[in-house]
Amino acid sequence: MMESKSLDDLIWFSLLKEFPLLNTQLVQLSPTKVLSFNDLKKVLHEQDLIKFVCELVFLEIEKDNRQNVVPNFTKNFQGKTEPLEGFRKFQESVKHLYCSVGKILPSLNKLEELKAEMKTDSSIFGSKSVIEYYKMNLIGTVLFDLPEGYTNVIKHFYCVSFKAFCNCSYPATGSQIIICSEHHGESQCNCINILRAFDCVNKVLSEIGLLEKLIGSTLTKLVEKWTQIHVDKTCRGAFDTSNIKIIERWIKDVVLVWLTRIYRAGKIHSKRREVVLDKAVTTFREKLLHFVYETYEKLLIDQLFNIIIEYPDSYNAIEDLRICLQRNNLQHLLIEKTKESFVTRLLHPGVNTPDILTAYVASIHALQHLDPSGMLLDAITSPISCYLRSRDDTVHCIVTSLTEEGATDLSDELSGCKKITLCDVVTSVEDDMENWESWVPDPVEVVPGNGEKRDHSTDIITMLVNVFGSKQLFIDEYCKLLADRFLTQFTYNTDKEIRNLELLKLRFGDSELHKCEVMLKDIHDSVRIGTHLQSDSSYGIQDLEFSVRGMFLSAQFWPPFKDNTLKLPTVVTEHLDVYTKAFETYKGNRTLLWKSHLGIVTLEIELKDRTLNLTVSPVHATIIWHFQTKSEWSLADLSKIMMTSCSVLRRKISFWQSQGVLIETAADQYMVLEESSSLNCKPRPSMPLSMFYEEDEAESAVASAQDQRNEELQVFWSYIVGMLTNLESLTLERIHQMLKMFASHGSATKEVSPQQLKSFLDKKVKEHLLIVSGGFYKLAK
Repeated sequence: MMESKSLDDLIWFSLLKEFPLLNTQLVQLSPTKVLSFNDLKKVLHEQDLIKFVCELVFLEIEKDNRQNVVPNFTKNFQGKTEPLEGFRKFQESVKHLYCSVGKILPSLNKLEELKAEMKTDSSIFGSKSVIEYYKMNLIGTVLFDLPEGYTNVIKHFYCVSFKAFCNCSYPATGSQIIICSEHHGESQCNCINILRAFDCVNKVLSEIGLLEKLIGSTLTKLVEKWTQIHVDKTCRGAFDTSNIKIIERWIKDVVLVWLTRIYRAGKIHSKRREVVLDKAVTTFREKLLHFVYETYEKLLIDQLFNIIIEYPDSYNAIEDLRICLQRNNLQHLLIEKTKESFVTRLLHPGVNTPDILTAYVASIHALQHLDPSGMLLDAITSPISCYLRSRDDTVHCIVTSLTEEGATDLSDELSGCKKITLCDVVTSVEDDMENWESWVPDPVEVVPGNGEKRDHSTDIITMLVNVFGSKQLFIDEYCKLLADRFLTQFTYNTDKEIRNLELLKLRFGDSELHKCEVMLKDIHDSVRIGTHLQSDSSYGIQDLEFSVRGMFLSAQFWPPFKDNTLKLPTVVTEHLDVYTKAFETYKGNRTLLWKSHLGIVTLEIELKDRTLNLTVSPVHATIIWHFQTKSEWSLADLSKIMMTSCSVLRRKISFWQSQGVLIETAADQYMVLEESSSLNCKPRPSMPLSMFYEEDEAESAVASAQDQRNEELQVFWSYIVGMLTNLESLTLERIHQMLKMFASHGSATKEVSPQQLKSFLDKKVKEHLLIVSGGFYKLAK
């Protein structure tokens, strides 16, 4: 028994010597009372105690990890720290962990030898390798015991390291990167020390097996954050250059090199290619490039409104966005954000219609390049189309832009356009039927939600016509515009308009623009006839007190003119009668009906201290003519003799006041100012015609669409009066229905909307012919 007990004590004391972790009682050991390690292995093997000893030692190792090693490692992870302080804390923690592992490593090696003495494939705690099991236990204990907010210290360590890496390896690149808002950078000499510590820490964590598990997710978030910052700083507002290659180069030359340095424990160029590492870096590179493209795409989508407005200068940004869309399915986000930007920044009363049209044209060009199929264009520009349809001056602005002098987006489009015919449409449909096997449905995320079949044509003029659904509106508007240009400017130059007309005929066809051809022919004939009448003395025009020239217009081909009751002076009427007789003599069976309010008059006004040469409208000329016979007029008397309303006259007289010719002596009482010096005012220089129209706001010579509609509805006024006489009062809806049922011109009435009828009835209310109360109209008594 004593021998057995002595042997047990000898074995135990020998174990305490070889594995100090078991010496919890701090027993003093004598060298003569212990076995050598080789003898100990034999004894343990003979008594089949190796597995028991291994398990016993591991229990103490696990206990030491829980109570000492891991708490010392994680104690620096708590609380908020500054970047440099966090860097040092993490470095210190890893250093302590390395020292703790170093102290236990001899015991692990001896355990490995004991396990090898068993000469079996048995495992310890499910692991065939002692060191492997220790690492698993240590890693599990560390991850389990990590405090809340531990990532702050890790973030600071790698933020400082990345900044130092960029400053040392890529000074130009590093100086452009802001890693943390609170990080102020390091000096160049300190960066070298930081990188040395950085390499040591990564090496230790890699050897222990904690590198990926401890920093993996945090490092991924940091890289994504730096990537977002770099993409935003490099690419925001840079629409004239392509940034994809620049970003990819930064990822390859900076980020991936830095990540490779981490996982290779400080060795950037390794002679021994590590297959696992290369595969991991490649996988991370693909994920990072996907994130970069997504980040850049979202940045471009946020700025797409500005990119569209600046097109074609922003061509490179559109090309980058097109490439990004092929890699990431963000069409839905693009559509929603761009439509929201258009509604917020463009489609409101504060933006002029020409500016909206300019943005619309730019959108067509940009989105056509972004998506040649036209689906994105169709989905994004639908709010613009709806809004343009609601503006009264849209058609006028479109036609003006198409035909005005100088290069514009629409005039350039008109110059290069081709006529779209039914034959073209049929051919396109037949081509689609022939290629039905290769047909691909529209993407779900961009198909309009109303379920209608949409035309994906990107021809600008066609799209503008489709906004209103009829090209007749544009033809009628061009007729009005053409009439205004000739009648308000009184020009006989038709070269530019002939060119515009030929281009429009290519687009809309010859028959639809026949009226405009007649209008231009009238202008050309006016020059010829006027020259003939002036040159032949037999007509008596040369003997007139002042010269008269006329434009001879074919009434049935020109747009309706605005009604005007202006009464010209008798002497002017007599001159016009002479001119009419001369025309009748020349033409035989044709006569002239003068529009007294149209045209221009060249005047020479002689006052006591000055002479003015002006070109004005007939209304202005008639006003000043009457002051020739009487130096002072009241507004009421002048209105009566000219048969013009007081409000119009008051506005027209303000022109002569601005010229220093008339002065208001009392309310609506005007007199000629013969001497400007009497009121200490200097005479103004002669005013050119263009400036006159700017100051006087020249009105259109032709009737507006609403005026024409009211004139058409005047035909039905007798029906309306009869209805209200018999039924006393009717609502707007009821009047509209009865007109459609009983009026003889019912087909024309069906084209009149309730809103247009309401405008006509409201005009009758202003004329005191109708009374409206509670939505019911009745005749005024």
